Amino acid sequence: MPPTSAYHPNGLSDRRGASVSTELRAALTSVAYILMLIALWALTHRYKGFSRDGELYAVQALSKIHPWLATDLYLQNVSQDRFTVFSWIYAGSMWLLGLQPGEMLLYLVCTAWFLAAAWALARALFDASAAWLSVALLIVTVGYYGAYLIFNYSENYLSARTMGEAMVVTALACHFSGWRRTAWAVAVGGLLIHPLMVLPGVLLLLCLGVPTRTAVIGAVACIIAALAVALAGSLSDGRLPLLTLMDPAWLEVVRERSQFLFLRYWTSIDWEVAARPFVCLTLSALVVRDPQIRRLCIAAMLVGAAGLVITLIAGTLGPVAILVQGQAWRWMWVTGFVSVVLIVPTVMQVWRDERTGPLCAVLMLLSWTFGAVDGLAAADAALALWLVRSQIGERTGQFVRVAGGLVVIVILVWVVMNCWGFLNASVPETGRESLAVGRLREMFGLGGAPVFLVIPCWYWLEKAASPLAALSLAAVLFAAALTVLPGSLKQLEAVGTPAEIADFSDWRAAIPPTSTVLLVPTTKFASFMWFSLGRPSYLTVDQSSGVVFSPTTAQEVRRRSAVLAPLGPPDWKILTAIKAAEHDREAGLPPKPAPKPRALTAGILVQICGDPQLGFVVAQEDLGFQPMVHRHVGDKKDWKLYDCRKVRSETGAPAAGSPAAGAPAAGSPAA
Repeated sequence: MPPTSAYHPNGLSDRRGASVSTELRAALTSVAYILMLIALWALTHRYKGFSRDGELYAVQALSKIHPWLATDLYLQNVSQDRFTVFSWIYAGSMWLLGLQPGEMLLYLVCTAWFLAAAWALARALFDASAAWLSVALLIVTVGYYGAYLIFNYSENYLSARTMGEAMVVTALACHFSGWRRTAWAVAVGGLLIHPLMVLPGVLLLLCLGVPTRTAVIGAVACIIAALAVALAGSLSDGRLPLLTLMDPAWLEVVRERSQFLFLRYWTSIDWEVAARPFVCLTLSALVVRDPQIRRLCIAAMLVGAAGLVITLIAGTLGPVAILVQGQAWRWMWVTGFVSVVLIVPTVMQVWRDERTGPLCAVLMLLSWTFGAVDGLAAADAALALWLVRSQIGERTGQFVRVAGGLVVIVILVWVVMNCWGFLNASVPETGRESLAVGRLREMFGLGGAPVFLVIPCWYWLEKAASPLAALSLAAVLFAAALTVLPGSLKQLEAVGTPAEIADFSDWRAAIPPTSTVLLVPTTKFASFMWFSLGRPSYLTVDQSSGVVFSPTTAQEVRRRSAVLAPLGPPDWKILTAIKAAEHDREAGLPPKPAPKPRALTAGILVQICGDPQLGFVVAQEDLGFQPMVHRHVGDKKDWKLYDCRKVRSETGAPAAGSPAAGAPAAGSPAA
């Protein structure tokens, strides 16, 4: 029988069948990759709800629904809430779904948005296969920037930063996809969400849109302008409205509470975290031949370097308030983000070098994924190897290739041994998921462990010749995601839930809407007061985070901490605690435990209730004064609510801060 002609119906059918099979395989491969990313995120992340800055952005939004919360110390003066429309978006989600569901939905939307935009950016720069790996690497890397490992992009709680970062990455993806006007529209819109986080994205777009030489001149011009502002503010003694200087009292509170704003207080670890992206971007610029990727590397380094220099100027001269408040060190987040996005194509290109490639590629991956090694040292070693590759002979190159393989084996053995150790360790956190899932999460918390999941999945999908192969892996990944994801999103805290609000309905009815509440012993978080009681908090550490924007807030924080001095030293003096710990470490002394708050007594209650700004006190101790006792089962069963109005009326206590109370007046040097 003669061969089937290309125009024969059977031949056409075969081609159509092959085309359908190819399209089906491509679709299933994409689904499998998405499921891989979901499972990977679920194993390496855990939604933290109202922790850290999550509660601050939540109360900003809640104050739009319950205006009396705007009288809280954190919001009553100039705060970051005045510079964003995010609170209104957040408030709409809360109004529709409730406090916790509204927060979680917006968090999931912003997180998915960020990762999808990162894929679109990577796909615009290189092929789809590398783009999937780049997003996987973004998921498993923490992405710290700044000092003291406080901030990282793609955080595990909701803030305006979460949406601002997604908008910056979207703008970059649009830029490299050829939609320049859309990119600028998204970036400018992002300034309304979080100007401090989106500004470096705008600057990056500017650098990408002009020749490299012009971008360098622009970065230098920004630094000179910041220097001029700092000098003008110092010479004018802050008399000009935009050149206000931080007075000593205000500056002291800002330094103590937010020491990470000043480069002089950064540690060696902080500088290693800051330097690593520059090293990796330098290697990417040298390795990847694509001109637009090279320009992206240079632009990202310019933005980050300019931010650090401006931060140095802001903390050294004056300091002028607007420069310190601008927090140019945040520009480093785009530098770190871009460096991680470009690691995969860089590693793929480096791997092809026959002599230093394998070891260089492994070191670069280790610098971001393996916390047990010095990330900066690994990146430096990778860069050094690449620079001297032409000087390495063939025989030496063989040893270098073997060394790369040995490093991989050592890491794999280390991961396996630690995973085996988990089986005999104490039971991991319970209440969220099964023991097996908890053990698996511990294993994936090890540096390097996620890589040994991602690479086999990637290899399987790239080599899969039929839709069935992609479908089988997709089914396994779907089962894994379905098993692990609920535990990653489950919240054990009852704060702000309808059940807890109902449990404390009697307390809420007894407390006037604008009356402040103090929880003793004082805690870092104000979530209970804000979300369960729906009332302003008197003083917590997180409330003092806004002191950089308002000298009035800083003054009031000092005054209220003086009122609470009988309960213990101010807990917002973080810099003092850090310096004390460093002194003990240098002296070879063991770490000291954090000082415990003093027990509340009747005398202390009378003294602190002397402050008319303090409305109610929540405590365990029974001190008289006819408190309202919480009888519902829970972590605050039998706790008492003391009404300071009743305490003052029964004791005739003078107002705190008055001469009769023996306390320093607000605004005095001793306050």
